[in-house]
Amino acid sequence: MPRACVIVLDAVGAGALPDAAAYGDEGSDTLGNVARAVGGLDLPNMEALGLGNVEPLEGCPPQPGAPAIAGRLIERSKGKDTTTGHWELMGVVTSQAFPTYQHGFPHDVIDPFMHKTGRGVLGNRPASGTEIIQELGEEHQRTGKWIVYTSADSVFQIAAHEETIPLDELYEACRSARELLTGKHAVGRVIARPFTGEPGNYVRTPNRHDYSLEPRRPNYLSLVRENGLKVHGVGK
Repeated sequence: MPRACVIVLDAVGAGALPDAAAYGDEGSDTLGNVARAVGGLDLPNMEALGLGNVEPLEGCPPQPGAPAIAGRLIERSKGKDTTTGHWELMGVVTSQAFPTYQHGFPHDVIDPFMHKTGRGVLGNRPASGTEIIQELGEEHQRTGKWIVYTSADSVFQIAAHEETIPLDELYEACRSARELLTGKHAVGRVIARPFTGEPGNYVRTPNRHDYSLEPRRPNYLSLVRENGLKVHGVGK
């Protein structure tokens, strides 16, 4: 095999896993629900490959003679977020979920972050990224403080207006946060969330950047590299 391509469509789930209720996701079925909501899928190439063999889907019937193998996998890792799933796809199974912060980050995280970056913090709570920049964007521009927030996933997100704080400084702040968030606070990802616009009409830009926790043991990609082959990654 001269080449292997792995393409991940994040969050395109095909039914709930047995532990879905533990995360408030009981009965979830993104693919099936989308198919029902739009009155049937129109994905001829995916259909020909056997997408309809994964589960019954409106507009995408099973293909008994499909040239590809189709099926569903059950995650073995603890936790539910992007990093956990991507790691397991590459052979790294986690025995402990990454930490989440439903009440915001504690002082032993926020205080060193402010000291290292030289700026204060606004927010520090779970929030919708598009909503929190509308709520705090004007104060952020006035004070120069970071907008820090999290979600149900294990993430430390930093939003900043590109005309208030340069992108390079935002990225450096994310690298600083990544260095701080270790041990019991080793979140899956630190995410730069730059935005532009005016009060009441702020919009996020494509300059997002993710700083993922690195796996602590070998994975398929590192083994491929060790055997003299090239690995290229394109994504967030």
